[in-house]
Amino acid sequence: MIGIQPIDQYARDISDEKQHSVIDGSSAGTEKRYYVLHKDYPDPDKLRKLAASIKDHTLNHLGDYLAKAEKSLTERGVKVHFASTDEDARQTILSILRGHGVSQLTKSKSMAAEEIHLNPFLIENGVECLESDLGEFIIQLDGDEPSHIVKPIIHKNRREIARTFQREGVATDYNDDPETITRRARVHFRKKYMEAQAVITGANFVCADTGRMVLATNEGNSRFGMAPVPVHIALVGIEKIIPEQKDLAVFLNLLGRSATGQQLTVYTEFINGPRSANQPDGPDHMHVVFMDNGRTDVLASNCKEILRCIRCGACQNVCPVYRQASGHAYRSTYGGPIGAVLSPILFGKRFPELADLPKASSLCGACNEVCPVDIPIPDLLLRLRDKAKREEIPSAGAIPMSPFAHLATSPSLWRTAMTMSKAMNHLPIQVAPIKPLQDWLGQRTLPESHGGDFRKWMKNRKNASG
Repeated sequence: MIGIQPIDQYARDISDEKQHSVIDGSSAGTEKRYYVLHKDYPDPDKLRKLAASIKDHTLNHLGDYLAKAEKSLTERGVKVHFASTDEDARQTILSILRGHGVSQLTKSKSMAAEEIHLNPFLIENGVECLESDLGEFIIQLDGDEPSHIVKPIIHKNRREIARTFQREGVATDYNDDPETITRRARVHFRKKYMEAQAVITGANFVCADTGRMVLATNEGNSRFGMAPVPVHIALVGIEKIIPEQKDLAVFLNLLGRSATGQQLTVYTEFINGPRSANQPDGPDHMHVVFMDNGRTDVLASNCKEILRCIRCGACQNVCPVYRQASGHAYRSTYGGPIGAVLSPILFGKRFPELADLPKASSLCGACNEVCPVDIPIPDLLLRLRDKAKREEIPSAGAIPMSPFAHLATSPSLWRTAMTMSKAMNHLPIQVAPIKPLQDWLGQRTLPESHGGDFRKWMKNRKNASG
């Protein structure tokens, strides 16, 4: 099947302004990560290997650690729920909100919530839901989608944001000064925080041994959101469990440095449960919803290493395909290399629709080199390409390889082809009326052929040596 892959088409059509925003934002993240990580650790790779081994151990005993976490959380006064599917998770959260009479809430950034499209669902069901992360808030105002795990508006610049604020009445006039934009958002949020009746967050880590939950943000919005409300709901993917609290020393050091080039995320909150008697404020009720939504299927697959992911976005920042195409080109919540693996298998029924994503990679390996938990992403991409091949799923841009296989396994035909290939240098193949060839050449430039030179060199060498 010849044609152009959807992600290639998106990269062709993307505006220069959007592409420059993505390239600038992702390049800066990669440079900061490299500087901070190598400045602080003589051998960062050892830390990555340790994090990977902890994650693998957890995933191999996930059932046991989930049970342990449930027990620890319950002992802290947290109500624990389990959701098998996205619909289960949405209905569970809606039921909790209705049980507490909540009609207005704030929400901090959560990829799990994005994954199940929680915001529009709650709004459709009469719950006013305000994104309190600045990037997610702008996404909400624009009716847009996040394009990066950590920097949801990496595809926007400050001029676009200033226009959005003016259009939506957050600001009375146009001003694209970053400090002014932030100050105006802060004023808008403050009133909403105080009016809210609940807050929804995700979780970066949940410690199975103590039930302590960790939230890492750079804006402090989740902390502000929790302070005045009586109800806190945390939506957590089941892979976010870690065995022991001491493991945080490994993961928190890697998370901040890999995500934003910081030694530690600005606000790192340790949630111990509902408000205790000696706390002046905070939620009286805390619910944790552990969500599967395809994760056990991933765990049973030959790509389970992808569940090590701690959502830092480092692989997105470094990926040359992501930089050219942006996260929106991946047609799913998760973009970039992590999305090219996770999306086709996490949303199992959509595998035929998303089977082209694993091909959106040059397999350069940069994503693996920067991954703080050493996920072998290039290997996983190849396994998914193999899966698509075995399931005979057609993909645009895929060249039929059977003629090449026949040629490459026939020595006489191969020698003839190599000899004849130099003639291609003088033929106007760019105008040959063969559509599949033109589609293929439309995306590539063939190098000049030197076929046969190696064989001639080898033959002369043998003759010279007698």
